[in-house]
Amino acid sequence: MIRSLSQTPALLGALSACVAVLCFSLNDVAIKFLSGDYALHQVVLIRALIGMVVLFTVLLPFAGGLAALRTRRLGLHLARGCCVVFANMSFFLGLASLPLAEGVAIFFVSPLVIAVGSVVFLKEHVGPRRWAAIAVGLVGVLVVLRPGTELFQPAALCPIAAAFGYAGLHMLTRHIGRTESAATMAFYIQLCFILVSGAIGLAAGDGRYAGTGDASLDFLLREWTMPGARDWAVLAAIGVASAFGGFCISQAYRVAPAAAVAPFEYLAIPLSVLWGIAVFAEFPDLVALLGIALIAGSGLYMVWREARVRAPGPVVPRYRR
Repeated sequence: MIRSLSQTPALLGALSACVAVLCFSLNDVAIKFLSGDYALHQVVLIRALIGMVVLFTVLLPFAGGLAALRTRRLGLHLARGCCVVFANMSFFLGLASLPLAEGVAIFFVSPLVIAVGSVVFLKEHVGPRRWAAIAVGLVGVLVVLRPGTELFQPAALCPIAAAFGYAGLHMLTRHIGRTESAATMAFYIQLCFILVSGAIGLAAGDGRYAGTGDASLDFLLREWTMPGARDWAVLAAIGVASAFGGFCISQAYRVAPAAAVAPFEYLAIPLSVLWGIAVFAEFPDLVALLGIALIAGSGLYMVWREARVRAPGPVVPRYRR
């Protein structure tokens, strides 16, 4: 079975992406659940430490052991890790104030950001159909944000910032995936989480800047506290899900073309709607659902169009170990 999957990279990439999306979706729910009681940097540090343990004890032995951590591209790994840290922390700050489904949907403007970035920085050509899809996606974001109304929340800008971080992550993953394994990339991501969250904890972990009354800011600045037994279980689940999710999404984009992987990431949107209803009793109204549909539709069209323009032939792995 494993050998068969290795010979069909598109299928392996799709399955890896589905597992990663489920892990990240559970991660989102759990962190939003904890956002009212703990500091974000404390949650992220504990998650990363647990994730590192899982990586070393469960994933790394099947990826070549400690030798898999050797790299000649440390700078790119750290840059990629910083993109992930920025994207994650911005996104989670938004979730502290926003309904889960809306926060996740806004984050999915990242394909539009990638397309615009490819024009600005890589001088690539984007045709009128994809520009139209970008416009539709931006309209969807405005519908969800509802600027100028009493329903607008400044925290909604956090998932947009996260989308820029994810766009940088995506481009770097496709670049270093030529030579680096999924285990190597997952290790340096967890390392960056530990370094950054530990540094923030040292600077603000005593809660001296907390008490702003804003859910997102207090999530960032709250004092560290000792978790209870139930919350330790949630934190452990977050760490395990983060480790497996990071490994699987790196594996997906490493072994298969982005066009074969990216559509499956959109499973996060319906999952977020279901989790929002089931866990937080958040029922999106019709306006929010319309905006979510516009964002998802434009992003999926971008992926489909990219595949038609750039990969008309059979799907084969672009990069090998």
